[in-house]
Amino acid sequence: MEFRRVVITGMGAISPLGNEVGSMVDAVAAGQCATRIIEEWQKYPMLRSKVAAPVLGVDEKIIPRQDRRSMSKMSIYSALAAKQAIAAAGLSDAQVQSERTGCVISSTIGSTNTLASSIEKLLPDYDISKVTTMEFFQCISHTAALNVANHLTIRGMVYSPSAACASSMQSIGMGYDLIRWGEQDRVLCGGAEELHPMVTGSFDVLYAASKGFNDRPQQTPRPFDRDRDGLVCGEGAGILLLEELEHAQKRNAPIFGEVIGYHTCSTGDQISQSNSAAMIQCMTTALNKAGVKASEVDYVNAHATATPQGDCAEAEAIRTIFGSRTPVSSFKGHLGHTLGAAGALESIVCVEMARRNRLFPTHNLKNLDPDCAGIDHVVETREARTRTLLKNGFAFGGINATLLYRFNDRT
Repeated sequence: MEFRRVVITGMGAISPLGNEVGSMVDAVAAGQCATRIIEEWQKYPMLRSKVAAPVLGVDEKIIPRQDRRSMSKMSIYSALAAKQAIAAAGLSDAQVQSERTGCVISSTIGSTNTLASSIEKLLPDYDISKVTTMEFFQCISHTAALNVANHLTIRGMVYSPSAACASSMQSIGMGYDLIRWGEQDRVLCGGAEELHPMVTGSFDVLYAASKGFNDRPQQTPRPFDRDRDGLVCGEGAGILLLEELEHAQKRNAPIFGEVIGYHTCSTGDQISQSNSAAMIQCMTTALNKAGVKASEVDYVNAHATATPQGDCAEAEAIRTIFGSRTPVSSFKGHLGHTLGAAGALESIVCVEMARRNRLFPTHNLKNLDPDCAGIDHVVETREARTRTLLKNGFAFGGINATLLYRFNDRT
């Protein structure tokens, strides 16, 4: 069977560093950090991490109230980002609403804000009449996918994989597979997340959330740095429109890059500890499936969330495959860890970075952890031509995902 080629023809972003692709990438290029003190979290004395990377300035009223009623913040972010991607791709309403257009949008869980408020209303006397149907649609795990599909009248295949921090990596990978196998001609792919202290608290309990920089938030997270003390939760949505190459060429669509490989696998035996062997397996299999040699990869975008153990495991895996010859950086120091949106938002930054012939550095990497040495860390912006790029997403729960992108002179 001859697989079809899959290209990126549109992108959209609602992020902690800007609410469209250009402003987000410009902020990353300028070395900005989205981490802020969250004042309302001060009322939770047992929550040790008081910082996060919030989305600011979103005008939710762009979406009609009738559609907004079933949307939480993450669905609003997803819908706005999806509309940006469609506009960038130049798709007509008829093309969006075709049965050949699908939607694969994920999140770690549904809306934690709505879930928490619903439980608070329900608990005193278990009066279910206090909980509305619309709250249910905001809480369910596929809320972002269903709301985008409803808002845009998408009639093709709709999926919503949930794999923690690897969620939107799997979404892009699934969209890629649906197109190359001939099931769909175009797919809106990505992920979304929204902030809530319960989410940060979950990482805090695991000793994985940053808590030592509450008084200087711009200095955290610190991927690969010896002074890193954990991740910083973020929120937002990233959407990529993937399209079969010939369809894109026939309508003279913009082509931002090509997806050439994908693999996802499970660690299999460790639910909360990173495993370099599984990371090696994931990257190696993705390379093999794409027919790409490690020596042909021009840049690796690391997952690197700034957890003490996770960064070391990923550095070891990258070192094993690529040695010190391939530049590596992480965007968590800029954007925070946007969880279900991370793979998509960071992929968008990667695409635009390659188009600008630049390599963006790991923000807040000042003193390299010796255990993360032996790879080519990008600590300052470099001019570089990137043809083949590898992107990682490694999740708590042992789910790993790797994507490969390619860029040519046209993109």
